[in-house]
Amino acid sequence: MGEALGRAGVSLEGGGVFLAGGVGVAHFLVADGDAARRALDAAGIRVTAVNEVVVLRLRQDEPGQLGKIARRMADAVVNIQVQYSDHDHQLILVVDDLAAGRAVAEAWMRERAGA
Repeated sequence: MGEALGRAGVSLEGGGVFLAGGVGVAHFLVADGDAARRALDAAGIRVTAVNEVVVLRLRQDEPGQLGKIARRMADAVVNIQVQYSDHDHQLILVVDDLAAGRAVAEAWMRERAGA
């Protein structure tokens, strides 16, 4: 996978590979999901989805940040499907309602900027 993306000039910005129920699952952040899909398809690697994500920055020195943003997402009836950090220490979320998830994240970031 890394070789196929590298040959196509697609850089991995974050993500990882996990074993779930005996099946390997990879989820990576890239700038151009369609280019990544084409490169992986050409290499015979099955892509099940390309998702837009919610990106926000947590206060790394303040415990409980992930719990607080997860609670806000839950209160807005937004389910977090995948969560990880990118190479710039930003929180990356794949959610079931992108518009609502981005609204929660934008409110979070506005509040943080005002603090």
